[in-house]
Amino acid sequence: MWDRLLDHMLGGFITTGELHVTYPDGQERKYGVADAPPVHIRFHDADLPRRLVLSTEMALGEAYMDGGMTIAQDDLEGFLTLIIRNAVASDHLWWRKTALGLRRARRIFDQWNPAHRARQNVAHHYDLSSRLYDLFLDEDRQYSCAYFSRPDMSLEEAQAAKKHHIAGKLLLQPDMEVFEIGCGWGGFGLTLARDYGARVLGVTLSEEQHRIATDRAARAGLADRVRYELRDYRSVTGKFDRVVSIGMFEHVGVPHYREYFTHVNDRLKPDGVALIHTIGRAAPPGSTSPWITKYIFPGGYVPALSEMSRAMEKSGLYPTDLEIWRLHYAETLRHWHDRFTAREAEARALYDERFTRMWRYYLKASELTFRHHRQCVFQLQLAKHQQAVPLTRDYLYADGPDARQHAAE
Repeated sequence: MWDRLLDHMLGGFITTGELHVTYPDGQERKYGVADAPPVHIRFHDADLPRRLVLSTEMALGEAYMDGGMTIAQDDLEGFLTLIIRNAVASDHLWWRKTALGLRRARRIFDQWNPAHRARQNVAHHYDLSSRLYDLFLDEDRQYSCAYFSRPDMSLEEAQAAKKHHIAGKLLLQPDMEVFEIGCGWGGFGLTLARDYGARVLGVTLSEEQHRIATDRAARAGLADRVRYELRDYRSVTGKFDRVVSIGMFEHVGVPHYREYFTHVNDRLKPDGVALIHTIGRAAPPGSTSPWITKYIFPGGYVPALSEMSRAMEKSGLYPTDLEIWRLHYAETLRHWHDRFTAREAEARALYDERFTRMWRYYLKASELTFRHHRQCVFQLQLAKHQQAVPLTRDYLYADGPDARQHAAE
């Protein structure tokens, strides 16, 4: 019965490209049209068709992790490209509408992130072994979208360009006080202190990130200008010249958006400027993949611009600039995936084969979502009043897009 149901679902789902499936009983079935080289997969687990029918995205990710499903030549990119491109065009199918409706119904629960739950969610991902992140991140441990102002940039160059592009939008002057919401492993705060003369308070809920960031500030001789604290951003008081948040808004949770923007407003001085850098969806509000929620980012969510705007409009902040990066994150993730794949043996030594396959699936699925499924990056610049920043972006590009980075270097 489950084989027949899955066969029916795939028949309606695969409308572009061609998928060959070998079922547990040895039967091979073909779906789609032969407009490109076919992708071949094999089910090794007799229970997999049932699980795919009942919870498609969860079962698919778990089957790849566990080896219950294999892909010919381990062509994960080809397989996920095929799946994602067909998913974009399949929301009208009854089983897709049902699954998406159930996920949206859970949004308030999944994204409810009070301080104690936010701490648990952060620990799930960011308190993994620091050696794992050494396998694929750049030397500065930038774990957010890089800025490829030139297509031939290395990952290190593009991450440096990202930092200096954001610093430019902050319009920094020496000794300005900056509040960084979600400081990661400290790289951006150290850049602001070293290259722009800022004084930085960065906060994180990750014990591992806090330890490494604090140690980096001390080793760089910047502990008097950069302070990292292990605390929730909502517990911070005082006023700052600048507020910046890079890659943290995805963890806030929709029920807390108004609280977040109100807090940003409350932390800014009257002439202050804020910059929020976040993954976004160029589509209406949606929901998070249950596989991503369980294995990668519990409590995480990619916001629609309409959701951010609705909360921001009630905060008292003035939107002074919005920039949208499209394929920059796809390129960033391609670099991360390729670096991770080159060092998979080290990942298996740290964890195991299942974890390694999970991480590769996460990186490649994320890259291809940016390429094929209306995902992008928003950079939202905010201020207390509309004249806090120049009226055009000329200040960012007066001497060319790389001038600020080269001057800092």
